[in-house]
Amino acid sequence: MRVFITGATGFVGSAVVQELLRAGHEPVGLARSESNAQALIAAGAQVHYGDLENLESIKQGASNADAVIHCGFIHDFSKFKENCEIDQRAIETLGSALMGTDRQLIVTSGVGVLSVPGRLAVETDKRPVPNPNPRMSEEAADALTALGVRTSIVRLPPTTHGEGDHGFVPMIINLSKEKGVVVYTEDGNNRWPAAHRFDAATLYRLALETQAPSGTRYHAVAEEGVAFRDIAEAIGKGLNIPVESKSPEEAAAHFGWFAHFAGMDCASSAQKTKEMLGWQPVQPGLLEDLKSGGYFK
Repeated sequence: MRVFITGATGFVGSAVVQELLRAGHEPVGLARSESNAQALIAAGAQVHYGDLENLESIKQGASNADAVIHCGFIHDFSKFKENCEIDQRAIETLGSALMGTDRQLIVTSGVGVLSVPGRLAVETDKRPVPNPNPRMSEEAADALTALGVRTSIVRLPPTTHGEGDHGFVPMIINLSKEKGVVVYTEDGNNRWPAAHRFDAATLYRLALETQAPSGTRYHAVAEEGVAFRDIAEAIGKGLNIPVESKSPEEAAAHFGWFAHFAGMDCASSAQKTKEMLGWQPVQPGLLEDLKSGGYFK
């Protein structure tokens, strides 16, 4: 299957490219630079030049593919709202190229958009409305589903980890280095789901190969919830610096704009995903990865 992939040179997208190649598919990666293009060629993928803001380019890439996997997102949190709007327009454009066909669009979201206090979030849960989070990936996908586009959504956990990670865990590590202390809020029992990027990549492939009803949600969750305190203690051990509990006000001052993410409690289940796809994570868990995954080199 010829698969157009946005974010194909990113942390998760590059793992998806490898997984599709191993399974005999034909990945075509979106490349915004020559260095991105060379990375795709070296991996064995084909190249389609453009970026998420070049709507004509991504529409063409989608039009020439048998399916589309949208992993791309501009991770500049200083312009988060603007980047969410770019993401929404990109999804709408990719979907417009598939309209009237049975070709699938897989959209990336996150379990962190859910809010279900007191229980594990499940695949059938929807974002609460209203929602202060400006990322509208799922709403954009749902609008396409209503227009007859065959969509599915992969929700990633707040930490999709592995070698080369540049997400939330490295952000905490860098902040802890800068301040000389690792911090968690109160008892630190708020929980982050987690998955290794190679396990997540396998899920994308299985979703691609499965004829599920349009609008199906999948949870790329290998660990339902790792206590933030345990993450903090593993980082403290890796950096050999103190780990401290702080009040919500102190933690907010410590984390700054990241305080919301540090305080997330979004434990989630992937039981239905495993039943639908036969997905079985096999890679190391988050705490094991923090010991051996190169986070403190």
